[in-house]
Amino acid sequence: MKKIAAVLISVFFLFAFAACAQKPVPEEPAVEPVTLIDQAGRTVTVEKEPDRIVSGYFISTSACIALGLEDRLAGIEAKAGERNIYKLAAPGLLELPNVGTAKEFDLEGCIALEPDLVILPKKLQDSAEIISGLGIPVLLVSPESHEDLIEAVSLIAASTGTEQRARELISYYSDAEANMKSLTEGAQKPVVYIAGNSSYLSTAPKDMYQASLIRAAGGQNAADSIEGDNWTEVSYEQLLSMDPEVIVIPAEASYTAQELIGDPALAGVKAVKNNNVFVMPSSFEPWDSPVPSGILGTMWLTSVLHEDLYSFDDFTGDVADFYGRFYGFTVDTALITK
Repeated sequence: MKKIAAVLISVFFLFAFAACAQKPVPEEPAVEPVTLIDQAGRTVTVEKEPDRIVSGYFISTSACIALGLEDRLAGIEAKAGERNIYKLAAPGLLELPNVGTAKEFDLEGCIALEPDLVILPKKLQDSAEIISGLGIPVLLVSPESHEDLIEAVSLIAASTGTEQRARELISYYSDAEANMKSLTEGAQKPVVYIAGNSSYLSTAPKDMYQASLIRAAGGQNAADSIEGDNWTEVSYEQLLSMDPEVIVIPAEASYTAQELIGDPALAGVKAVKNNNVFVMPSSFEPWDSPVPSGILGTMWLTSVLHEDLYSFDDFTGDVADFYGRFYGFTVDTALITK
């Protein structure tokens, strides 16, 4: 009887295992293609979530880091070694192949990386059409305002399956912008002149991103009477006529504050007379650019213009929080200057 029972038990388990083996393995749900309208007005379809991304623009590369995509980047723009944020947040990017710059884009090099998504600045539309013709989706981005930056981040997120991360980033950005506006509501708006990178005799006209940064920080752009959305040269006479109360020098300027202050032709400008010339910190990213951390440029300038409403100590704490949350590194607050 014991032998018969043992046989029966063996047969039972044999059939049980066979039944389990015949059960179909559930397939992973198929990822639906995503169709988007990029910032050049082009229709772009991404058939599958990309594993190999080429970013030919430092703004989109920074956005990719903030969205947690650094491990999917297969190539990035040239001069990556000059970007402190890469060294701090994603040093592995420094080893990636580069695809040149907007002025000298390496089209063949980009294609050779076999990307399944390419992100380029809007001015590279001709190259984008050639790459798209090979069946590779290309997003063109043009973040020239706070709103455009949010749209660019949303486009990258939608094409890479990182929408939740983008929602967190955009929420932080929008909340911080609203907070700065609330803090400075009703406050006096000092006249601010933001100088260009190559010369302090160039500035941001009213439709440029840097002009919107000044307004968001509770200031008045000295060059709002000038039309345009690119750095514009001005004469000494124009700058003296603007007579700004505050002058801001961007992080990537090719000159120093001492050179500007020491220019005898500017001795009569209020900002120079009152020593209200400030240089944006250069240890992280150019906060006067439309990168995801650009909101920190607004916050920095708010602390400069309205320190009684938003202290510099509060600002440094917010910088540490932002980079810890979205870029994954600990900030040395001693590097945050004004």
